[in-house]
Amino acid sequence: MSTRGKVPAIGIDLGTTYSCVAVWQHNRVEIIANDQGNRITPSYVAFNDTERLVGDAAKNQAAFNPTNTVFDVKRLIGRKASDKIVQEDMKLWPFKVVAGSGDKPKIVVTYKNENKEFAAEEISSMVLAKMKGIAETFLGTSVEKAVITVPAYFSDSQRQSTKDAATVAGLEVLRMIHEPTAAAIAYALDKRAGVDGKMNVLVFDLGGGTFDVSILTIDNKGIIEVKATGGDTHLGGEDFDNRMVSYFVREFKRKHRADISNNLKALGRLRVHCERAKRIISTTFQTNIDIDCLFNGIDFSAKFTRAKFEEINMELFKKCIDTVESCLRDVSMSKDIINEVILVGGSTRIPKIQELLQELFDGKPLCQRINPDEAVAYGAGVLAANISGVGGEDVQALALIDVTPLSLGVGCHNDVMAVLIPKNAPIPTKKESTHYTICDNQTSMDLWVYQGERAKSSENYLLSKFCLSGIPPAPRGVVKAIVCFEIDANGILHVSAREITSGRNNSIKITNNGSLTKSEIEKMIKDAERYKLEDELHMKKVKGHQALSDYIYKVRDKVKVYNFRMKLRRRGLSVKDLEDIDHQVEEAIKWLDEHPDAAIADLKDKEAELDDLCRLINLKLSKRN
Repeated sequence: MSTRGKVPAIGIDLGTTYSCVAVWQHNRVEIIANDQGNRITPSYVAFNDTERLVGDAAKNQAAFNPTNTVFDVKRLIGRKASDKIVQEDMKLWPFKVVAGSGDKPKIVVTYKNENKEFAAEEISSMVLAKMKGIAETFLGTSVEKAVITVPAYFSDSQRQSTKDAATVAGLEVLRMIHEPTAAAIAYALDKRAGVDGKMNVLVFDLGGGTFDVSILTIDNKGIIEVKATGGDTHLGGEDFDNRMVSYFVREFKRKHRADISNNLKALGRLRVHCERAKRIISTTFQTNIDIDCLFNGIDFSAKFTRAKFEEINMELFKKCIDTVESCLRDVSMSKDIINEVILVGGSTRIPKIQELLQELFDGKPLCQRINPDEAVAYGAGVLAANISGVGGEDVQALALIDVTPLSLGVGCHNDVMAVLIPKNAPIPTKKESTHYTICDNQTSMDLWVYQGERAKSSENYLLSKFCLSGIPPAPRGVVKAIVCFEIDANGILHVSAREITSGRNNSIKITNNGSLTKSEIEKMIKDAERYKLEDELHMKKVKGHQALSDYIYKVRDKVKVYNFRMKLRRRGLSVKDLEDIDHQVEEAIKWLDEHPDAAIADLKDKEAELDDLCRLINLKLSKRN
């Protein structure tokens, strides 16, 4: 399908477990299906001896190639390898994660019989490139710009790393938007005609790996204002799956006196069945898990009920509800004045989640009109249209006022966090504060930038640190510096400082220490292009191999038909001719089996041999005629 005129920007929901892409076309948002016909694509990347797989193909072989199949990378991006969360996740992932330079986590896989290390941004870029390719196939043209969604509770480093991943994938990020805000856009566009004045909505977004709650006001002029946000970047369907896996590992040990916790293939197969069972018990009360030869030739069979699922995950479910209550308190809003509770994310299909949420809001019906898997991408597609200047009046009237999810400040003397930008402050925003030297004749000033809600700076998340040098010597408290925090529309923080006492302007701008350097991004872009060419070459080989296989069997069938017809006329090929032809065809089939990764030139040579055989057959048949 081709487009005329302006090439549209796309909207991408880059999810922990699934991703989705949308575009504004024919005066509406189109959710674009992938090459398998699915409207959501697994955020999986796999490597093997011959190729790299992304999406459905990667997930489908995960149970049999666990150590080289990467998923959940959204839980790694923008974090340090030493983070407690990363260390805990490493115990559950079948693939290997190590600490690289600067404590940056690196994913280790075997690709084409070589050990390779990838940063989380690089794996994310492969998923983004897949979504970009899906859109380009649909539109029939190249796509360069996108709106990308991120969890509302993502830290500054996670946002910057996501933006880096998009750059590596060849995408210019027009805007990064919070996932619940994107869902609110989808809801508002559908609801606009019925909004009388303003309405308060709460978006409950529980996906595969992250959880967000946002309270927003929507008016009939298209203004969407975020009032408060809360959440957890490490809570979702994957955690429910993990608890199921742990439960069945214990069950297997109890029943069969065998521990499968260190067998990656067994755990991979068990995880697939757990995820499937989780989906089934959302619509029925019990199911069976049956796995042949799970471990040491032992078959595993167990009944699993919705009640047991709720029991092992109730702590996490209640954590979700606690976050909703906390978010309401942050904005000093009573649950009675929430007009609509909107469910977003695949995990909101879990009946107990809906039940607890409905109880909290005194039985209020939950809004399930918008597709929980597609709503975020839909909203991103609308915003992409808005920024690109396409779409109708309702799209162009759209205006967003978003907020920062966590407080930002500077670490001061005695481990005190001086907040410059408080939690839930509208963005974009810019704030300044004055800081003085604390020692006599101090010639430099260390500035530590933190994000979080604790009074002690050391208990918050250290975003970055830098040194403002060249300060003129003077008694303590005389020299002062102005520190400026600026958050852009993408929610990314920029920090600068200038010393003004002496009249000199010393300023420094920092980027987060978790983001990639320019050289790292350039290298990853080159690698991405190389991987793309390798993938294309591999697909040419696969198609060439299949085409030759089809041709061989076609030749064999053609010879049989020719010979049968000639026999009817008593003018068939000789017995020796048939034996020679059969031998050559069987040799060709054997050659294909022994050379699954044959070069394209070799495939063409083999096809040429068969062409010669066909010409010889036709020549002999014509002589006998």
